[in-house]
Amino acid sequence: MTPARLEITALEDFPLVAPGDDLARLILEHAPGDGFKDGDIIVIAQKVVSKAEDRYRELATVSPSTDAEELAVKTDKDPRLVELILQESTEIARHRPGVIIAVHRLGYVLANAGIDASNVDREGEHVLLLPEDPDKTCAD
Repeated sequence: MTPARLEITALEDFPLVAPGDDLARLILEHAPGDGFKDGDIIVIAQKVVSKAEDRYRELATVSPSTDAEELAVKTDKDPRLVELILQESTEIARHRPGVIIAVHRLGYVLANAGIDASNVDREGEHVLLLPEDPDKTCAD
């Protein structure tokens, strides 16, 4: 019996992903020297998928609802961000100053509905939402 083995290989020189990029093509173009083999598992960060799907949102274009305004006061968060959290969620599980725990429309329980403002390479105040339908993206 062959012992179990896990090997992790990062894709070298992988470019920054932009809206509309074909992730499958980019991954294949940057495959390790010997390519991919049957049984290989490719792990892709959700942020890369979100960027390719153009899931960016500019906060200046978001109009907060009354519910968002009220929750923003309780959590000390930007009401525009809170509005996006509400739009992406089916339920707010709990909150406290600085934190909103939401049940995302995809069923995940996440802080801020998975909305991320870090490493969003855009001018102005932008955030990045989770992929629209990750299962479909993987199947395509």
